Amino acid sequence: MSLKVPKSNNLQLFKDGYKHLQGIEDAVLRNIQAVSELSDLVRTSFGPNGRNKLLINHLGKLFVTSDAATIIREVEVVHPAAKLLVMASQAQESEMGDATNMVIILAGELLKKAEHLLIMGLHPSEIIKGYELAAKKGLEELEKLTTSSLPTPLTQSTLSLALRPAIASKQYGFEDTLSSLVAEAALAVMPPNPKNFNVDNVRVVKIMGGSLSGSKVVRGMVFGREPEGMIQKVNKSKVAVFTCGLDVAQTETKGTVLIKKADELLNFTTGEEKHLEKIFQEIADSGVRVIIAGSTMGELALHYLNRMNIAVLKVLSKFELRRLCRVVNATPLARLGAPTPEEAGYVDVFECIEVGGDRVTVLRQLIDGDEGFDPTDKTAERTRTATIVLRGATSNHLDDLERAVDDGVNVIKALLKDGRLVPGAGATELELAKRVDAYGSGLKGLSQHGVRRWATALEVIPKTLAENALGGAEGNEVVTRLWAKHEEEGGESWGVDVEAETDGTLNAADYKILDPLASKAWAIRLATEAAVSVLSVDSIIMSKPAGGPKIPEQAGNWDADD
Repeated sequence: MSLKVPKSNNLQLFKDGYKHLQGIEDAVLRNIQAVSELSDLVRTSFGPNGRNKLLINHLGKLFVTSDAATIIREVEVVHPAAKLLVMASQAQESEMGDATNMVIILAGELLKKAEHLLIMGLHPSEIIKGYELAAKKGLEELEKLTTSSLPTPLTQSTLSLALRPAIASKQYGFEDTLSSLVAEAALAVMPPNPKNFNVDNVRVVKIMGGSLSGSKVVRGMVFGREPEGMIQKVNKSKVAVFTCGLDVAQTETKGTVLIKKADELLNFTTGEEKHLEKIFQEIADSGVRVIIAGSTMGELALHYLNRMNIAVLKVLSKFELRRLCRVVNATPLARLGAPTPEEAGYVDVFECIEVGGDRVTVLRQLIDGDEGFDPTDKTAERTRTATIVLRGATSNHLDDLERAVDDGVNVIKALLKDGRLVPGAGATELELAKRVDAYGSGLKGLSQHGVRRWATALEVIPKTLAENALGGAEGNEVVTRLWAKHEEEGGESWGVDVEAETDGTLNAADYKILDPLASKAWAIRLATEAAVSVLSVDSIIMSKPAGGPKIPEQAGNWDADD
């Protein structure tokens, strides 16, 4: 007979203040509960009819948006399991720039389905195995669902058609205007090899007032301020970019000067003025007619520049300055002086124009068809840049339009790498659910439960689209009708009709509602990985937060007698 060793209950494993939660009840189910709350938070913002969230961040800045990436960035999530989901959606944002909401919703639904299996008595490792098998099968089937791909001679109409679903999910009703603007801007900066397309070359400038119909694409860079001097327009000129201040140089050491006569006082500053004039004369002689200043500018310097007919623009953002250097092909100079031919940049048109009452400065590159365009002029190899000038009634609306444009540009980049398109409107997810469920039915062992629950979790995408557009009860009916359509021969492209013109379903391929295959594949992969990460946790160990106890605020003055 073996002896029973008594267990001591007062073993001090961790320092005082540690929290230690373990087991299915305390750790796994609590994590799933936290993740479900985050998932439900952004779920109502999914799709074209998604609701906006009004957020006020720790700096007091106001956000009104349905963009999941912005919502989770501004909401400070502290729960460790929910943070795993936030990281997964951020990975999707950096990789594809779209479908961040899908990652959170799908991961949340996968964990809700896992909760039922855990309560039934399945071990987390069996569910994890099932989810991994299902994700592998799902990604294989996704490759077979490609209906079309981006046509090779890129035109504005084909590009804007591919962009429409991504932009419609953010700005429903404005998708035609915005997708046309983004496609025009993208084609203006498209390099000879489209795979080298740089999203940074499509800029956005927001000017309040007017409406979206007044927005336009400017080929070049636009700055929301006037030039500093009197010169407002320059054509075909060299450009010098200075990061140092355009002013009289300050000496590093302090000195005392004794002045005895009035003449000495008058002559005291003449030397400095002559020195400054000599520098700007050298700059003017080198052919520079446009100066971009990245720092302060003195009155005296401005006087000489106006006299020498040199236009000056102040750009205080170092990121904008860096981008501008790439556009005009100039080297930023940290010293005041004439640039060498290699350091000087070149611009076709530098002008100040008025947009809706605001005066803006444009650095434009002439294109074939413009007045004054010379095809033989190879003065400098310049980076092509396009700026979308957005108009809108409020700053919040303009911010939201900018997010939609940003998503559209990222979708173009993703499509240029992998142009395959799959049916949108929830059709692809439902077809995958059907195929993965059939695959799970043929498996043996406990992992088949995980596979089939993974398949039913995919239903959440069309269901959420229908619920946000048509309401909860109608949403369930639409999903049931979709299942019937998908069971028929050739019904894999039937999705949710958010306008519900007939029975809430439509053929996504006929209506040209197509999503990039790559962003769907990444979303499925990242959502499954996030769900598996949460399920594989069995203990939560939290140390005591740093810092002492919070001192309660005293009602009166600290120095007052009681």
